Amino acid sequence: MKMKLLFSYIFLLFSPVVIARGAIANLQQPYNVSGIIPAVFVFGDSVVDTGNNNWIATLAKGNFPQYGKNFEGGKATGRVCDGKVPSDLFVEELGIKELLPPYLDPTLQPEDLITGVNFASIGSGYDPQTLAFLSALSIPKQLELFKEYIEKLKAIVGEARALEIVSNSLIIVLTGNNDIQLNPASSLNPSYEAILVNFATFFLQDLYKLGARRIGVFGVTALGCAPLHRNTQGGIQRNCVDSLNTKAYSFNNKLSIQINYLDNKFPDARIVYIDFYNFLLDLVNNPTKYGYKIVKNGCCALAGIIDLPSCPIACSNDYDYIFWDLFHLTERTYRLLVHQVLQQHLQTFIS
Repeated sequence: MKMKLLFSYIFLLFSPVVIARGAIANLQQPYNVSGIIPAVFVFGDSVVDTGNNNWIATLAKGNFPQYGKNFEGGKATGRVCDGKVPSDLFVEELGIKELLPPYLDPTLQPEDLITGVNFASIGSGYDPQTLAFLSALSIPKQLELFKEYIEKLKAIVGEARALEIVSNSLIIVLTGNNDIQLNPASSLNPSYEAILVNFATFFLQDLYKLGARRIGVFGVTALGCAPLHRNTQGGIQRNCVDSLNTKAYSFNNKLSIQINYLDNKFPDARIVYIDFYNFLLDLVNNPTKYGYKIVKNGCCALAGIIDLPSCPIACSNDYDYIFWDLFHLTERTYRLLVHQVLQQHLQTFIS
């Protein structure tokens, strides 16, 4: 079963995907914090990658023609979504800029670097061995790129200003999903969750050593409710897979405890745990509260029932869907997520 899930996910990464149609407008005007939070930096996996994998030798791509259907000009950019992903929406809502560019984009200009870039990579995780054959940018590799970035920033604005930008910027970490659901060690090693938390701890401490002071760390989402797992393990009713959700919840609990410890250890920093798990669970259990109608499959589904990693025809009512494919959410759903995160935690970051 684990191998079946792995091949399904790999096929999803390699294939053109049908996506949802329209993203909702901003839930509110951007926050006026550009003078307080000068930039945003993002580390993570396919949920937040804005195109770094376009520039590395990997099979894990998000630049097929059907990706980005609702993006500017309907262009595929490497975002595994119908439109913008959370990385973009953070800078948009904070009033910093419209999009968060991938760091590896060779066309980046100095002004792009000054206001933040994205280091995330499709297929990555805290554990360098997770999906290692894809040659994605693991979290340790993303950290090395961040070190390189800081040196470039110093050359542009000077060392003092560069360190000021890094310390005042919002840093988002969203990863661990691939580790929990696709690394065999997650099922075979009873200590794997603790190992992952150690990976996360070392990474966050390294960010702190580099000057980061405002860090938001997402837990993993309610993985068992993704169509990928409902299709393969959810039975005839395609229910959420409780065993996988339990594993995700257990990891999140350990991670949140460690993040609280680090936040207390570094009193000059704000290191905040962000709950991704209950956000999705609430949407799945109460879809009508948010205007959704379809929760068990993504927008790309044969006869509206059987999810496919590739589909020649997109659903016409994508606004009704939480998911746009077997795992990833629609831009509409990501907007709800980012809006909720900023409502709950922005004051903590800037206090």
